[in-house]
Amino acid sequence: MAISIGIVEDHTEFRQSLVYLISSFSDYTVSWSYSSVEDALENYTETDVILLDINLPGLSGLEAIDLFKKKSRTQKIVMLTINEDEYHIFEAIKNGADGYILKKSSPGKILESIQQVYDGGAALTPMVAKQVMAFLKPHIIKPNSASNLTGREKEILVLIAQGMTNDIIAGALFISVQTVRNHIKNIYEKLQVHSRAQVVVKAYKEKLI
Repeated sequence: MAISIGIVEDHTEFRQSLVYLISSFSDYTVSWSYSSVEDALENYTETDVILLDINLPGLSGLEAIDLFKKKSRTQKIVMLTINEDEYHIFEAIKNGADGYILKKSSPGKILESIQQVYDGGAALTPMVAKQVMAFLKPHIIKPNSASNLTGREKEILVLIAQGMTNDIIAGALFISVQTVRNHIKNIYEKLQVHSRAQVVVKAYKEKLI
């Protein structure tokens, strides 16, 4: 039986090229394709794999992952995007994406990724895999570094995980933006991370929030 694919991609030409590519092989079939998450959810039928862009009109691909998973717990999702920064990569993985590949990938790599996820694996382009492995690589952890977070630092950690900017955090806690920056610097040092994305992933992974 052919692997069924759903596509959510707002760039018409690219979406049509995906439909043409996938439909050219008897092992794959396109069940539906839409330009927005809203249309896809409204007309949703479960497929083996969804190819999901991130930058979309209305709901983003990152927001859509959980919505599709709620439609079907077994729904497999591969992010197909131009975004190759660590924030989008880790947010997608944290939200439940089964794969993350770039639009500049070859047609063969896109088809291979669909097959990998269908078979129960994780599909990552080499660059994405490198970033994930670099973050998950064991580090020399300072004893009790997480437990050394102050009450204020824990408050800010929660707000960072909610996607708030430094300005919004400062307003919410009635402190200066510079004070927020100082707290965040301390959080980075204690958790041994270097970016907001790493903070969020580590906070969830180690159940700090």
